[in-house]
Amino acid sequence: MNSAGAGSNLHVYAVRFCPGQEILGSLQAFVEERRLQAPFIMTCVGSVTKATLRLANASATNTKEVIHLTGRYEIVSLVGTLNRDAHLHISLSDAEGKTIGGHVLGDLEVFTTAEVVIGEAADLLFIREMDDQTGFPELVVRPRSTTE
Repeated sequence: MNSAGAGSNLHVYAVRFCPGQEILGSLQAFVEERRLQAPFIMTCVGSVTKATLRLANASATNTKEVIHLTGRYEIVSLVGTLNRDAHLHISLSDAEGKTIGGHVLGDLEVFTTAEVVIGEAADLLFIREMDDQTGFPELVVRPRSTTE
């Protein structure tokens, strides 16, 4: 287990993205502009017309398990960390209520709205380092120094 082993103060931000905006890029810009160092998604509601997702069967050597969705989908859930190499998972439901989910690669284009609440662990720093065991850059949590 890799963790800082301590609690943290919390800062909360809320943002709404409008039709046509791309959610992942917009979230990354929001985080960068505010220089957030340990951001994560607290909640999100809204809808999208496009999404590109990597499915659960993907690995570091099999990255072809990707789907490109087009249509109208409700955001049922959006979770994850938002440091420079964001790690987000999403669940979407279609017009019949069927759900699909996966690792967000991009193309999350807003249909009507995306209302996102972002938290930041004010005393922590989130970074990603390559993990030889998984083959992916994985989260490393460190205490934030007082000079940062």
